[in-house]
Amino acid sequence: MAVDVLDTRILRLLIEQPRTSVREYARILGVARGTLQARLDRLERDGVITGTGPSLSPAALGHPVLAFVHLEVTQGHLDEVGDALAAVPQIIEVFSTTGGGDLLTRVVARDNGHLEDVIQRLIQLPGVVRTRTEVALRERVPHRVLPLVEAVGRAADGPGRPAAGMLGT
Repeated sequence: MAVDVLDTRILRLLIEQPRTSVREYARILGVARGTLQARLDRLERDGVITGTGPSLSPAALGHPVLAFVHLEVTQGHLDEVGDALAAVPQIIEVFSTTGGGDLLTRVVARDNGHLEDVIQRLIQLPGVVRTRTEVALRERVPHRVLPLVEAVGRAADGPGRPAAGMLGT
């Protein structure tokens, strides 16, 4: 899906001012409310916008320990293990991967002892052959998408032209 300069400006606003109304977004961008709503609908339909809920902090919810657990899975059991992982509340993401394991999970825990308990639960799942855990010490770059949005916007604006990804342009 092609994202143009106006889409980029809309996405930037959504990221920077997530609690603003559609009417206010339209006013800030200088476009009709119907135009903005049509753009938002298209961005959602095309899968660019995937959610509108709040971002939550596992640490603030009492789970400050973050680990990445790689799981090696018996061939042919990826779907069953994935379904079982979805039932573990401390697992907040799971990806199929290439390389040293089959699945990469992002796991949160109350403390290191709790992390060990979660890992032991994972090891006992049918189809899990082995795990490898890496504990995150500090977040260096928080989850972000705005730099990508701006890069896409600059590319949509064309080579040699000034970027129009900034608000008010």
